[in-house]
Parts: sequence; structure tokens; C-alpha cells
Amino acid sequence: MLGERLAKRMRHLRKWAKRQDIGCFRLYERDIPEYPAIIDWYADEDADDRSRDGDAVAWLLHRTRDDTLEKEVEHRRDIVAEILAGLDIPRERLHVKIRGRQSSGTGERAQYERVDSAGRAKVVVEHGLRFEVNLSDYIDVGLFLDHRPTRKSVGDRANGRRVLNLFAYTGAFSVHARMGGAARTTTVDMSRTYLDWYERNLELNGRTLDGDHVAIHADCLQWLESGPPDDTRYDVVICDPPTFSNSRRMKAGSFSVDRDHPRLLKWIAPFVAPGGEIFFSTNSRSFEMAENAIPKGFGSHEISRRSVPEDFRNRGIHRCWRLAEGWRPRTRA
Repeated sequence: MLGERLAKRMRHLRKWAKRQDIGCFRLYERDIPEYPAIIDWYADEDADDRSRDGDAVAWLLHRTRDDTLEKEVEHRRDIVAEILAGLDIPRERLHVKIRGRQSSGTGERAQYERVDSAGRAKVVVEHGLRFEVNLSDYIDVGLFLDHRPTRKSVGDRANGRRVLNLFAYTGAFSVHARMGGAARTTTVDMSRTYLDWYERNLELNGRTLDGDHVAIHADCLQWLESGPPDDTRYDVVICDPPTFSNSRRMKAGSFSVDRDHPRLLKWIAPFVAPGGEIFFSTNSRSFEMAENAIPKGFGSHEISRRSVPEDFRNRGIHRCWRLAEGWRPRTRA
């Protein structure tokens, strides 16, 4: 059943992906109850047929019926065999990960910690841009596919604008902005590993850091709380914070987007130029925008129906808002 489903999905998506110049997309997400898994496809960047030449990454989820180790191992063997048959790939092209729940109990955005050292990195294409992904060493591979439409939107509107990317991970939003003609980009993340990864992504697209395009190694919350350096303002701000974090490097000790987003948006507001905008998103399943969260002088509009890509069966994978300085939503007469 799973193999047939994957083959059908690949036939459906391959022409769409070629038109969009996309080499990585979601094939499967819990479609069949007997096979709880998430499966993404990462085509080779130079492949003549991106539906055949590539790698699959499968995150396997626990089934309650597998109440012994023997049952769990048998199920994993079954699901691996189905994936290999359905996609017609050798075993070395399938990268299997076990996805559990985070300590916060949300279980949505996976941890970033290293889980292997095999170093299975490759370059993939997204809307014609090149990105490095690591298929083996982390729970996530370095490119969150659910934000593909929003990245393209930022790139399309970046020309001549100043862009701030917070909680930037491997900097994909910044790459889209830079290639879209942004006049200035500032990319902030607490991980040196991911900022180095961002620099490699820039280099893959023929760009490097310079005086107008900088990467800042810092706790975003502390950096924001200090206020805009030299009264700097940005026309576009991207903020996709973790659902929960309790890193020892954080001054506050812990961060919960459900609890702390009003304070976070309040700190972001002074960084926004007149007429500027904020793209705010979260993967928290329980998130509700607080009534007092929208900064004074801003209007907000949820854009989740447009921001979730069409290859995602789970339309609730994230929620996304556009907050605009000096803008108010139209009201009914």
C-alpha cells in the first residue's frame, strides 16, 4: 500500500516540481494509518529526471500497536521495503530517522542536535536557487520545506529593501532575499554551525557576506531586547522562532512561543521601518495569537492558507501572519 502510494505521488508531483524548478518536496505524511511516517524527496541538482535521481528521507513515527521491540523492528523493515520499492531506489539512497516528541510535548518542529556523523550532504534546487542539505547528521536536513512559498514571496519583494532574518537556521530566507536584490540583509542565529551553513548556501549562489550583508552570532531574544543598533530599520523582518527552547546560552533560560510571542513581537517592532512588514510564523500546534500581541501601529493578517505549500497534506504544519506597519485590515461595512 505504501509503495503504491509513493509511486502515485511521485508521478503526480514530478511535472509540478519541474515547472516550479523545485528539486525537494514532500511525498507522504501519514497518508495511510498503518504507515505513520513523513517522507521527503531530495533530487540531485543536475538530474535529468528529478523524480528518479535523488534521495528520500523518512521520519518514522511510533505506532501504539507495536508494543514490543520485535514488532517495532518488523514494522520498520516493512516500511523501508515499501519505500525502496515504491521509489525504485537503492538502500543507500534512503535515510531513515526516528522522530519523537520534544521535551516541551509539542512534537512539531524537530530538534537541531546532531544525531550522526555520516556527512551525507548534497546540493538541491529550490525555485532555481541552490541549497546544501545534510541528509544524515541531524533530525532536520537544513531546509524547512513547509516555508518554501514564504521564502519565494520574500525573494520576490526584496529588491532594494533591507531584510532582517531572525532565528535564521541555515539562512534560506536570507539567500532568497539576497538573490532577489535586497539592499541589505542581517541574519541572526544562536548557532555558529548554522551560520557557517548559511555562508555556504550564499557561496552556492555566487554571493558572500560583506558590509551590507552580515551574519550575527547571537541569542535573538537578547539581540532584540537591546534595540536597533545605530537606529537601524528594516523593510522586511522574518521571524520563525522555535516552538520551545531552553538552551543554556539563552539569558531568559527558556522560550515558549505560545507564552512569549507578545514580548517577542514588541521587541521586533522598533526594528521595522515606516511602511515595513513582519512575517511571523510558528509550528506550535496549540498557538493562538494573543489579543495584545500585535504591536501598536501595526495591522495583522493570517496568511497560512497561502504559506503552506501544495505538496503538504498537513495544511496545519505551520501558521503564518503578515504584520504591516501603518496598515489596517479592511472592515465590513
